[in-house]
Amino acid sequence: MIKGYIFDYGGTLDTSGCHWGKMLWHAYQHQGVPVTEQQFRDAYVYAERTLGRNPIIQTSYNFHKTLSIKIRLEMEQLCVSGAWDADEKMFNGKHDAVLEELYSQVKQITDHSRQVLEKLHVTYPMVLVSNFYGNIHVVLQEFGLAHLFSDVVESAVVGIRKPDSRIFSLGVEKLGLKPEEVMVVGDSFYKDIEPAQKAGCKATWFKGEGWTDATYDESIPDKVITDLDQLL
Repeated sequence: MIKGYIFDYGGTLDTSGCHWGKMLWHAYQHQGVPVTEQQFRDAYVYAERTLGRNPIIQTSYNFHKTLSIKIRLEMEQLCVSGAWDADEKMFNGKHDAVLEELYSQVKQITDHSRQVLEKLHVTYPMVLVSNFYGNIHVVLQEFGLAHLFSDVVESAVVGIRKPDSRIFSLGVEKLGLKPEEVMVVGDSFYKDIEPAQKAGCKATWFKGEGWTDATYDESIPDKVITDLDQLL
């Protein structure tokens, strides 16, 4: 019997299961940034690794600022690599257009997530477990989600990153429940579903557009959803 929930954040509560790389690429396409998907992918990976290795994102930064930095790093790398020859005016215009399109989408999606979580919150205690930059509390406040979680386990704070199953065990401890009484909800098979089950939890896969075309055995998770309200 499920007595509590652990939620992933990025790719789950803010993009409806769509990988963030795909969210960004679609915005680049919509805003006419003249690069190929492979060129974008290379820049995306570069930016993610840069943010992972360097304390660029400060604990006080909200999501709008975090996303702005992420996009700027990607676009700078596209220019440095020779994939995109943009002058300052074009660069800033495309940066701002991609940023505002994505931020608007995230606001809409997190509004929907909040409505579902509010209903679950009536019955179940909930903890957030996320690979994030140390500013997840500010981001949760920004989107009106902070009050819904009794605790947060953030990789930058605890020093453990998914797919290490110990980060989910920490979440279970925060809930004060047995692992088998906890349902983990996440978008990543590798970073959420597999380590959550290794920690002894039940797991719901939020299936959306992935970073690759890889297919997964949908009998492995305990539940598969395509909209958060399917948890209700």
